[in-house]
Amino acid sequence: MQERTLIADLSSHTGENVSISGIVSVRRDQGKLVFFDFHDRSGTVQGVVLPAKDPAGEALMETAKDTRQEYSVRVEGMVNARPEKNIQADKQNGDIELEIKSISILSRAEEMPFDKDADDLTLEARFDYRPFTLRSQRDRDIFRVQATIVTAFRNALIERGFMDFQAPVLVGGDAEGGSAVFEIPDYYGKRAYLATSGQLYKQIMVGPFERVMTIAKTFRAEKSATTRHLSEITQLEFEMAFVETHEPVMDMLEEITRFISTEVADKHGDILTRLGTTPALLPEKAYPRFRLSEAQEIIEREFGGKAVGEPDLEPEHERQICEYAKREFGSDFVFITHFPNKKRAFYTYADPENPDSTLSFDLLFRGLEINSGSKRIHNYQDLVEKMHARGMDPEKFSFYLQAFKYGMPPHGGCSTGLERITMRMLELGNVKEASTFPRDMNRIDNLLSESAPED
Repeated sequence: MQERTLIADLSSHTGENVSISGIVSVRRDQGKLVFFDFHDRSGTVQGVVLPAKDPAGEALMETAKDTRQEYSVRVEGMVNARPEKNIQADKQNGDIELEIKSISILSRAEEMPFDKDADDLTLEARFDYRPFTLRSQRDRDIFRVQATIVTAFRNALIERGFMDFQAPVLVGGDAEGGSAVFEIPDYYGKRAYLATSGQLYKQIMVGPFERVMTIAKTFRAEKSATTRHLSEITQLEFEMAFVETHEPVMDMLEEITRFISTEVADKHGDILTRLGTTPALLPEKAYPRFRLSEAQEIIEREFGGKAVGEPDLEPEHERQICEYAKREFGSDFVFITHFPNKKRAFYTYADPENPDSTLSFDLLFRGLEINSGSKRIHNYQDLVEKMHARGMDPEKFSFYLQAFKYGMPPHGGCSTGLERITMRMLELGNVKEASTFPRDMNRIDNLLSESAPED
């Protein structure tokens, strides 16, 4: 059997016989010709079966007529250069065509329930038939970009001295003290939960390793069914020691998001074009940074409405301050800092100049908060006092507090929502589109209010 050639490498084999393995995207019968579009993990190519001239050709044509969309096939043929007038310069392999000599059907597919690439496909249909619609060009594009985001995040941090670790998903009584948590049934003989963050474990890991990162599955039991919320999310998190303020964390996050944005632009320009968006706009200088109070004053001055004095930004305010940052600074990213103490987690460090404020930040990207971070409290007694002030029981956090009781360097960190940064990088309309298998309050694979879809 001839060795397989990846579709992306076919142009370098012009004039040669090759063997490819892939999936049938399209079959088109045109008179005595049969055209195919094949794809594999590396790309797409057009193939053609020419009119039969002998019994072997008739057998090939019969097999071609029997081959349908989503069939897995092995194809052998000649890589031919296209006539100059037929070259499609903006298309992968637009300068070649595969003249098919044989087709072996490796796996058959039943008739498709609908056109997976239809422009009017609803989100519900997309998710009800997820094993099928993941094969669409749109979904393959989205998750190739998302894979690049994850790889770029990990590689950029490793190059900067961070160690990757795996944060636990099952946690005990130290589940950050939040109410929107999923409780595990009585398996352990005590209460346990699905993690809402890898935060507490990141901080523990800073003690022995100084710079750590994790890509963690986390869970939020919020009763929210919006375009911004999921029940199961992936967080891109890092924590770093020996920081005096929140600003070194912001500097590191800016480096990482610039690297991610550049990697996506360099590797996936074709995908950005297909999805109707452009590379993230990066300013020549640093991302703009506004205190919350400053951002609120800008919003009221530039857009009207009420913002000043509120403890956080409303979704519309996030869109407005991003619009301002893009117009005035040429940046799709903007930092908002110094959120009120009452709006931040118990471990957030207070601003020494204003104890009602915190050394904290959000990173907004194209109108959406994608990241939150801060300098953390590193003194054991300060943490215990903060827990008491919040009505939390330090005994429930005794495991976590060991890290501080026995000494912890000053540190800070942050967490980026993978689905959210993917959503805004590709300007998708709903964060669920950026999840391979989205879970929200209405869905685990299928809608919870309905049975599985019929075939």
